[in-house]
Amino acid sequence: MPSHTPAVPIPQQASQAVPQQEAQPRRTVKQILLSYFYWTYSRGSFHYDVMVTLILLFIFVTPLIPGWSYGDKPSPIGGPSHPIQVIGNDGKGVIVTVQASDVSLDLHTDAPYAVVKKALRKAIEPVTGDDVFVEHWETATDAQGRPVWKVWAHR
Repeated sequence: MPSHTPAVPIPQQASQAVPQQEAQPRRTVKQILLSYFYWTYSRGSFHYDVMVTLILLFIFVTPLIPGWSYGDKPSPIGGPSHPIQVIGNDGKGVIVTVQASDVSLDLHTDAPYAVVKKALRKAIEPVTGDDVFVEHWETATDAQGRPVWKVWAHR
């Protein structure tokens, strides 16, 4: 059988290897770290993947390091054992009614003003958050006749 020759001849230049480009100078560690800092790598490149991996490691590993705290742990103290009633105070804050048994003080305490204020602030913190100012308070009884603290507070 006769050998088959292509209909279109292949030019001699196309079969030759592509000429080599000049070698790029090696980058220093400082240059690489600066490019990481300024995030100059395109998405999908090796260095981009390294940066994303380092960020994910930081997010997921640092909470496991002993002594590292972001301050976002739940309070070790349990919440109130009774419902807390919160009523708006005409735009001046809130009136919080908390059961006397949920406050760490006796209802008829002789404790100093600052101690009572701190105990009441701690008792209403589960519903108001920790950024609250206690203005004043009084003792009363709820509809079932149980003793309660009524606390006027605002942010």
